Amino acid sequence: MTIPTDDLTDSVTQVEGLRSQYDPRLLGVPAGAIRLRWRVSTSSATAVQLAYQVRTRRDGAWDVQPPVPSERSIDVPAGTLSSAEALIASVRVATPAGWTAWSDEIRVEAGVDGSSLRAKVIDVPSDIAGEVPTLRREFHLPSVPARALVRVSALGVYEIRINGRRATDGILNPGWTAYQDRILLDTIDVTSLLREGDNAIAITIADGWFRGRMGFAGRHAIYGDRIGALAQVEASETDGSVVLLATDERWRGGFGAIRSASIYDGSTVDFTRDGGDPSVVGFDDGEWMPARTVPVDTAVFTPRPVPPVREIAERPMVATRRDGATALDAEQNISGWVRLTVEGRRGDTVVVRHAEVLEPDGSLHTAALRSAKATDTYVLGHDGVSVLEPPFTFHGFRYAEVDGSARVISATAVAVSTDLSPRSTFASSHAALDRFHENVRWSQLDNFVSLPTDCPQRDERLGWTGDAQAFAPTSATLFDTESFWASWLRDLEVEQTDEGGVPSIVPNIIFDDDMLMGGEVADTMGRAGWADAATIVPLAVYQAYGSTDVLHAQLSSMTRWVEHLRRRAGHEILLPDEPFQYGDWLDPDAPADKPWAAKVDSLFVANAFYVQSARLLARAQRELGLDPAEMLRLSEEVSAAVWERWGAEAGDTQTGAAMCLEFGIVPDDHRASLASSLAEAVRREKGRIATGFLGTALVLDALSSNGHLAEAYMMLLRREAPSWLYQVDRGATTVWERWDAIKPDGSIHRGEMDTKEGDSMISFNHYAYGAMIDWVYRTVAGLAPSEPGYRVARIAPRPADQLMTARATIDTAFGRLATDWHLDADGTLQLEVTVPFGVTAQLDLPRSADSVVRIDGAAGEAERLTHGTHRISVSHPLVVTVPRAVRV
Repeated sequence: MTIPTDDLTDSVTQVEGLRSQYDPRLLGVPAGAIRLRWRVSTSSATAVQLAYQVRTRRDGAWDVQPPVPSERSIDVPAGTLSSAEALIASVRVATPAGWTAWSDEIRVEAGVDGSSLRAKVIDVPSDIAGEVPTLRREFHLPSVPARALVRVSALGVYEIRINGRRATDGILNPGWTAYQDRILLDTIDVTSLLREGDNAIAITIADGWFRGRMGFAGRHAIYGDRIGALAQVEASETDGSVVLLATDERWRGGFGAIRSASIYDGSTVDFTRDGGDPSVVGFDDGEWMPARTVPVDTAVFTPRPVPPVREIAERPMVATRRDGATALDAEQNISGWVRLTVEGRRGDTVVVRHAEVLEPDGSLHTAALRSAKATDTYVLGHDGVSVLEPPFTFHGFRYAEVDGSARVISATAVAVSTDLSPRSTFASSHAALDRFHENVRWSQLDNFVSLPTDCPQRDERLGWTGDAQAFAPTSATLFDTESFWASWLRDLEVEQTDEGGVPSIVPNIIFDDDMLMGGEVADTMGRAGWADAATIVPLAVYQAYGSTDVLHAQLSSMTRWVEHLRRRAGHEILLPDEPFQYGDWLDPDAPADKPWAAKVDSLFVANAFYVQSARLLARAQRELGLDPAEMLRLSEEVSAAVWERWGAEAGDTQTGAAMCLEFGIVPDDHRASLASSLAEAVRREKGRIATGFLGTALVLDALSSNGHLAEAYMMLLRREAPSWLYQVDRGATTVWERWDAIKPDGSIHRGEMDTKEGDSMISFNHYAYGAMIDWVYRTVAGLAPSEPGYRVARIAPRPADQLMTARATIDTAFGRLATDWHLDADGTLQLEVTVPFGVTAQLDLPRSADSVVRIDGAAGEAERLTHGTHRISVSHPLVVTVPRAVRV
């Protein structure tokens, strides 16, 4: 169609939700190219976007770009930002009726790199794993500033206060990244905190991930033995002048009530040592010491690209008395802490201990914490009522126990997570499935505290790459994780070896001699299904959001990983046998103390993932306009060799069959037979899950995409152990690490491990087994992206006799996509579909030979829907009959 002229106006269509690639709440984003995305709403059923037009301005008049004939609304270039520069942008689009009004303006402001600041990193002497110092300075402003920013970061984690008030609601800032390469630098608007005349600023720093004890090897000071703060206040006066205050040796530092703060062990606060708030003018710092400079290259500080950790929920805790202590129950497993209100006397000690579950006798189960103390201790500073919260720590817990003579008045569980917007909703007629969906959501929240971690409670909490790749698609469906994964993937590339090997955890604080598995020192670099996060996660993000940013950013990393595999194979086609692979970790049939000893051959697993990584790299190359021929040839060559060697045994295990089916390893003429073998095994085992971390993410798709929905539902809805819903029936509110973490007799798995540490490994908050929730959205609710970002969406609900209703929403880049279906009393499927502007919905309805389909009241065979809400009925639909083994 021809682009309409300027004199034609479409008054019923609007551009909404304009934003850049960064979270709109961020101030001070990385400098560089800015790309826009937007949504369109309209009351016209026939409207389509024919073109868009972008206008931008920096200091002066609008720069109006020429119209671009395109239906594109993602990754639209808007210009480039230099350090500390701001860009204002607005967009309009053309439809056949004319041009829309210009959208609301957005303002995107770049941050600065640490090397461009006058500020220095400063500290005062403090003991590792102990003292928590505060640095302060008073300064004068000639008038109330027109605008004031503070650029702030730390070696460690910080809290900043100005004139007695917190300057940011971020927690554990700057968060954990590959500190040797980058530490996030926050830009905060503090205009409302400053005043004419004297002002005061104070920054408290704790060890955090930088200097604190991290990892099950108990290492301290991994990134350095000194913690410190970097800050620069920039107060712009109305006359255009700028008052600048930067951290330097003129600041003073000392210690207050916080005696210690540890990620694993908790915090100790002695309020009898509280000398007042150092962030207020007039605080007596006479006994404090001058700050000193920490030698560090400030170029390591880079603008924040991802939201910080924040408080995301508060839950009143149920309190009871038990054995002289106060027992607390949040009724939900969370990451965070207990906010206590107590009444006591000065000098009283209050101790709060945490745990995820209770022992059969009602006491806290702390064995799962291993060496993590997860204990907060307070000494009250005055008689009367006190409100207590631990600084610079978090715990994974549902239950807590409070000891001490002070009376507990109330308790609140404060949940924290990286502040990512929820992206989806799901509900069905199956209460246990709905509860498990919520368990997965909570496990994601609890384990997205700055990084995608394995668990939030014990002496680990590390960015295991295997867990991440398995869960990435589900995480991107449940929450807006695009920037979160992009940030973590940058760290993954930083941690890659020169040869392209990818570590088992990112950031990498585990070294080869830290792990002993089965009598062998485990090489934690380049392990199959873990290191493949380098290719799997970028494609999962692209599929969920539709932006090629992640592919551009990670192409080099992806290529280096596949080339690393090719070098390991050498002159052979297949990867050689190696001393250690994680394999299908925590296969329920593996020996309890050897979770790597799965039924499926670990070398089979390694080569199957080699095939998948090569194929994903080829897809990324194709999407970026590059020639994928070489990678396609490599993947086909390795695939054929894998089938030749392991094809005969592929059907012996659920994971082996699922890998061959989902990774396209099985030849077409063997596909139906292998899928039937998998389905028969599932029926024979009455839906029993026999997969570990790697197979669980694949097995339901392997069944349903090959015509075996009944067996997929049989697994999904099974209630006996091992199964997903068994956890729900045992009272789980998050996802377990082991299928039988709580045994049918109520006893708790000991989590024994045949390792050099002799430690246990049992967590009640791991998201890996929740990876199937993306399948639930795609299959039960029927919402799937046929093209990346849902520009083309597949609407394919699959009702079952144990699932009579389901509804779901996903907030795509184009708007909210939704399905809501139920089966009438006569068996008719009633389906409501909401399609946002810019999305085409492909219908794949569960029709039988006798079905009559009506769309928006008219009989028809339409296979595609455009924007709007559509009502569809299907008589005599195909309804999956779930085998009786799981009937309830």
